[in-house]
Amino acid sequence: MDITRIRGPYTGRNSGTSYNGMGWAVATTQIDTDDVFEQTASTLARLDESLREMGTDKTRLLSATIYLTDIAQKDAMDRAWTTWIGDDPAHWPQRACVQSGLAAGHLVEIVVLAAV
Repeated sequence: MDITRIRGPYTGRNSGTSYNGMGWAVATTQIDTDDVFEQTASTLARLDESLREMGTDKTRLLSATIYLTDIAQKDAMDRAWTTWIGDDPAHWPQRACVQSGLAAGHLVEIVVLAAV
């Protein structure tokens, strides 16, 4: 079985990897804003791209972990997330959200696992 790697913008790591029917992806924003809602929407759009390159999409997510620099901003992140993930509970992954230090300028980072 071949490993598929989705090239990311940073040296030494990829945005996604798929193997044996599973796909892992990670994303951060590529826009310059200090608005958590906008960063989350941008991050989710990048995840869409990686998932598409692996031959899957958000309806096949199994799990998601969201890292926020400030957990007090969870409501703003959730507004972007719920808009993106949609209304059908059959497509909702298991999800966790935690506060964590991130690279300068990044307020949110999202890691997902999907069936491919």
